Amino acid sequence: SRGENFTFIWEGSEEQAKLLSKKTDERVKFRWMHDVEDDEPYFFELRIQVDEITKDVSLMITDFGDDEDEVEEGKMLWENMVSDLKQVLGST
Repeated sequence: SRGENFTFIWEGSEEQAKLLSKKTDERVKFRWMHDVEDDEPYFFELRIQVDEITKDVSLMITDFGDDEDEVEEGKMLWENMVSDLKQVLGST
């Protein structure tokens, strides 16, 4: 990260994103740089949600795609990334 610009790296691929907003310990919202350059309104957001009763923690991901194929590709990408994160954290 450099200020409000971040680099996301996975499987040898890099994507640049601009930080749009954040709330510590709750959420962070980004826009891919190619969407910033094209003046597209799309964003992706990572939000941590804690159940008040059970204290279960959920990671909520919001992302946008232009067509059904892109949406399915995005779902697979995020599912793989969350699965890797769970492994690193030792979660099930």
